Amino acid sequence: MTILLGSIADDYTGASDLANTLTKNGLRTVQTVGIPDPSLALPDVDAVVISLKIRSVAAEEAVAAALKAESWLRGRGAIHVLYKICSTFNSTDLGNIGPVTEALLSVSSGDIALVTPAFPETGRTVYLGHLFVNGQPLDESPLKDHPLNPMGDANLVRVLARQSRNRSGLVDLPAVAAGTDAVKARLGALRGEGVAAAIADAVFERDLETLGRVALEMPVSTGASGIGLGLARALVSSGRASANTGANDAIRPPVGGLAAVLAGSCSVATLKQLEAAERHMPVLRLDTEKLLAGQDEISAAIAWAGERIADGPVAIAASAAPDVVSRLQARYGREASGHAIETATAAIAGELVERGVRRLVVAGGETSGATVDRLAIPAFLIGPEIAPGVPLLRTIGSAGNDMLLALKSGNFGGEDFFATALSMMR
Repeated sequence: MTILLGSIADDYTGASDLANTLTKNGLRTVQTVGIPDPSLALPDVDAVVISLKIRSVAAEEAVAAALKAESWLRGRGAIHVLYKICSTFNSTDLGNIGPVTEALLSVSSGDIALVTPAFPETGRTVYLGHLFVNGQPLDESPLKDHPLNPMGDANLVRVLARQSRNRSGLVDLPAVAAGTDAVKARLGALRGEGVAAAIADAVFERDLETLGRVALEMPVSTGASGIGLGLARALVSSGRASANTGANDAIRPPVGGLAAVLAGSCSVATLKQLEAAERHMPVLRLDTEKLLAGQDEISAAIAWAGERIADGPVAIAASAAPDVVSRLQARYGREASGHAIETATAAIAGELVERGVRRLVVAGGETSGATVDRLAIPAFLIGPEIAPGVPLLRTIGSAGNDMLLALKSGNFGGEDFFATALSMMR
């Protein structure tokens, strides 16, 4: 198998978000969970997105994992590698966006990388190096309160500089709007100043197309799915890839089986989606305090689902409002709180699949990662889009029967997302 574009995603929902964007924009794409085992038969594709869980780990661990993935992708012919990050630039002063970007540059022929989390379709724009979410500066938006990596600074040049060894710079909107030559000229000037990573403004989709054309001539870029859109369109328009329209093939034939929803995200969007789900299905809200205290909420949840799931989909949620999350983190610690929720939802997912669930919707990045690992799924085909950033996924190479999944970043989707996703799964 020879590919054109490789991507290393720092979490699983971000990987499916990017795979969805690449597929929509004409690339035959597969999402793998980690570096594929040599025995896994992958279809012929233009792009491979390797899902890792390196967003919140130590920087050295993230760098090591990313470099192994980069080597695999280059070995399959990738002419460009995109490090896929969260569209809210989710990170800390220790990384991992800066360290991984610098490491990928160090093993390539490049000396500077374009960096942008902009994706106007989902309300993420960058102007004068500042990240806006639906028109609000990141540090004034509800998304600033991420339970693992709160984001208190919308100035991405400053954020990136704090976690990087080398200097960071800005390709501003006037340069992007002026076109590819102006962006290249700006990058040349930044190189002369010793800059290795350049935050790029992008407000409109056409800005992403400009950045994609420039990035494709460089070995490495870093960003959210927006720059993936630009890269995919650049590959198709250059004739190196033929526009693909086969997303619906991934969900044929039907998988059947039982259906369920699992939610671990505490975002405002997911909390509203759970309220809406109560109109369509039974919803069990786990007591997160009991989970953290070690009481047996997991067995009780499995028993609850077992009494209802034959009659239709059920939803089980370990989601809580921000004030509850803050109180639990203060008592038990941020890492312990997150780990307890991930462990519980993954264990419940495993039991539900054992009992015949073949259609599963998961909300939350960390929850999705834990669930996919528990189910030992090696890869996904990319199906049609459920909502911006969220495709239907069909498992490849699993030991059991095929499954259909949706892995949703907590902030994505409308209020009826869960019902819509299940209605598309057959």
